[in-house]
Amino acid sequence: MDLYAVLDQVVDLVRQRKRITYRLLQRQFALDEATLEDLKSELFFAHPQIADIDGRGLIWMGEADVTPAPAPTPAHAASPVPQPLQQVTFPIPSQTAEAERRQLTVLFCDLVDSTRLASQLDPEDYREVVRAYQTACAEVIQRYSGYIAQYLGDGLLVYFGYPQAHEDETQRAVRTGLEMVEALRALQPRLDAQYGIRLAIRVGIHTGVVVVGEMGGSGRQEQLALGDTPNIAARLQGLATPDTVVISAATARLVEGFFTCQALGPQDLKGVSQPLLVYRVLHTNAAQTRLDVATPRGLTPLVGRDEEVALMQRRWDQAKTGMGQVVVISGEAGIGKSRLVQVLKDRVATEPHARIEWRGSLDHQQSTLYPVIDHLHRLLRWHPDTPPS
Repeated sequence: MDLYAVLDQVVDLVRQRKRITYRLLQRQFALDEATLEDLKSELFFAHPQIADIDGRGLIWMGEADVTPAPAPTPAHAASPVPQPLQQVTFPIPSQTAEAERRQLTVLFCDLVDSTRLASQLDPEDYREVVRAYQTACAEVIQRYSGYIAQYLGDGLLVYFGYPQAHEDETQRAVRTGLEMVEALRALQPRLDAQYGIRLAIRVGIHTGVVVVGEMGGSGRQEQLALGDTPNIAARLQGLATPDTVVISAATARLVEGFFTCQALGPQDLKGVSQPLLVYRVLHTNAAQTRLDVATPRGLTPLVGRDEEVALMQRRWDQAKTGMGQVVVISGEAGIGKSRLVQVLKDRVATEPHARIEWRGSLDHQQSTLYPVIDHLHRLLRWHPDTPPS
């Protein structure tokens, strides 16, 4: 990919994400230091709507007119009339776009005891602490394609399913919450050594229908989701103990089998008429697909695939005689490739064999060895809180 193609993609990323670190850009596009500097020079020259954040990353300042600047205005001249912002293109909806009705998974994260921290630290130190926490969380959110709708002081409001939707948005949101807690723990030694403080966060997640569109006025607009869903996510966050993730029953149903959850029972939430069932997410499970979750309960019969099943069975029989075989199954998403493989796995379950199952992930495209690492994690039944021994 040439530098101009990278430049265009970086502009789109910053426009979508609002802010992004240089470190993440280097990993995403495999940039060395010299190339990164060339890219920054071109960005700041050709795109004045993008600015540097203390040498750590890029921030989107809004659309700007990049036509040649007019001659300098005399000191005594009246201030020019502000020009309207240009229309922002996809993936952020245009300013004239109608509101959309969508199902979103909303994540709300907040710092624990932020008032006490603010009173303990000098305001400049407190600002750096909050920025470090927000940066660590933003990197996790970006990795799972979440959309940071608002930075609410020391809180974060994040949408999954907007502006771009994925089939596993709810899983992405819950994984994001768990990894944000881990990211903050990794940050803790530096904060302890530099400021003598400990940070903790609470995370609440809820899934529901919203209306999302442009809100605001007087030249300042934001894309916000309205409805009960963001409010319930915020209330759930308030129920969480420090460094834990709490989800609603609606979210729990969508991620059942992918995570181990602890039921907290029905809870009364301010502004919600009926008590809601609430769960604490403990850790991820080995399940990777819906088939992994559904198999223990039993699958419906496979229909119309007798020829393909027979072919795989013949290849398996040949492999058992010492004639190595390779079978490649290709097709559109949802056509039943994984279900077909599951049939073979079920058929050979009682025969001697060793199964090695590697799966790629859209969320780990920069890690060539991710499928191998993930396989080892599942083989060893490893969890993030497992002690080194």
